[in-house]
Amino acid sequence: MEKHEQVMGEAYVDTMILRVTPFDKQIVCNGRLRAKAKIDLTFPSQGMTTEIFVHEGQRVMRGTLIASLDNRERTREVEKAEHEVYRTRVELTDKLIGLGYDADMEDVPADVMQRAEVTSGYYSARYQLQSARTALEECNLYAPFSGRIANLEARTFQRNEKICTLIDDSQFEVEFKILEAELEHIVKGQKVKVSSFAKDSVTYEGAITEINPLVDDRGLIKVTARIANTDDELMDGMNVRVVAEQRVQDMFVVPKDAVVERDGYHVIFRYEDGRAAWTYVDIVYSNINSFAITGCRRKETTIHDGDVVITSGNLNLADGTEVIIGN
Repeated sequence: MEKHEQVMGEAYVDTMILRVTPFDKQIVCNGRLRAKAKIDLTFPSQGMTTEIFVHEGQRVMRGTLIASLDNRERTREVEKAEHEVYRTRVELTDKLIGLGYDADMEDVPADVMQRAEVTSGYYSARYQLQSARTALEECNLYAPFSGRIANLEARTFQRNEKICTLIDDSQFEVEFKILEAELEHIVKGQKVKVSSFAKDSVTYEGAITEINPLVDDRGLIKVTARIANTDDELMDGMNVRVVAEQRVQDMFVVPKDAVVERDGYHVIFRYEDGRAAWTYVDIVYSNINSFAITGCRRKETTIHDGDVVITSGNLNLADGTEVIIGN
């Protein structure tokens, strides 16, 4: 049956003028966020944690003190090393005076000074002092970059292998996978829109940064995009919806509600002389809100710039139904 030839009661509808416009073709995927930088913070050497200066969720700047170890033993090591440097410095001076040089050591040749430092123990003592001071400094743990504290596991007065995780969530990478057939519509630098499932009304704009040159055994290709966390609502590991857009020129674009299905075909209703005119169409592209359409190839129908298309109230329409355009 080609058309339902029936006239129903008057119906109120909304309409639009069909125009040739650009269409934002969309590829919709699910992805997962990965923070710009993430690191587990640990002390370089073991010891008892005496103080923790941060809490979970706290935002810290680079160089912020995170935690401290018991430093009493390392302080004593520094004092011991300083005494050893003083002692060997005296021995170095005595050696140089014995070689005929002044006590101020300003005129000592470099090769002579190097041998004297080694034989007096001064060279080794200085190295030990530097190592002791480094070990003392490592009793304080600082943030290597600005970010947010997560997974705070450490407890004071315990030996903790890990203190916390530091996340730079100012930007995120989002990984998603596309079908092999969709690759021709994806390029580096292409804009994407990302929204979380928890708050899908808020979108974040970004751009594609990487396309993995490998198709997996399921026919999928991994794509990476980068977005800014503009409102601090995004979190590392969050599942999100990713929409990759590509603008296609010279399309007839209608809202999705303007297209209905009849007899296994897609149909729009055009407004003609107070009645709904049944018209078969083909959907060329789709996005979240709209369809790009043409006339139906199999039914040999056409649509034209300037056609008045019914966009609402069309679910129960038939060809020839009298309609009234709403205010």
